[in-house]
Amino acid sequence: MSENKKFTKEELEEINALRNANAQKISEFGQVELEILLTNQQIVALEKTKGKLQNDYVELQNKERELVQKLNKKYGAGTVDINSGEFIPAK
Repeated sequence: MSENKKFTKEELEEINALRNANAQKISEFGQVELEILLTNQQIVALEKTKGKLQNDYVELQNKERELVQKLNKKYGAGTVDINSGEFIPAK
C-alpha cells in the first residue's frame, strides 16, 4: 500500500483557486439564467399590454368611423375646422 503524500502549499492554493473560480462561474451562470427568466416574464407582460393597446386602437378607429358616418349623415360630406368648430361643406 502506498503512503499518503501531502500537496505543497502552492499546489493547494492552485487547487483552491480553481475550485473558487469554478464556483464563481456556476454562480454567474445562475445569475444569467435568472436574468433570462425575468426578461422573459417582462416580455410576456409587454406582449399582453401590446395586445390590449392594439385592441384599444382598433376600438378607437371604429368609434372614429362611426362618428364620421354620423356627422356625414347629419351635415353631408365636408371637413371640420377643429379650432373654430365650423363644418366646411365639400364643393
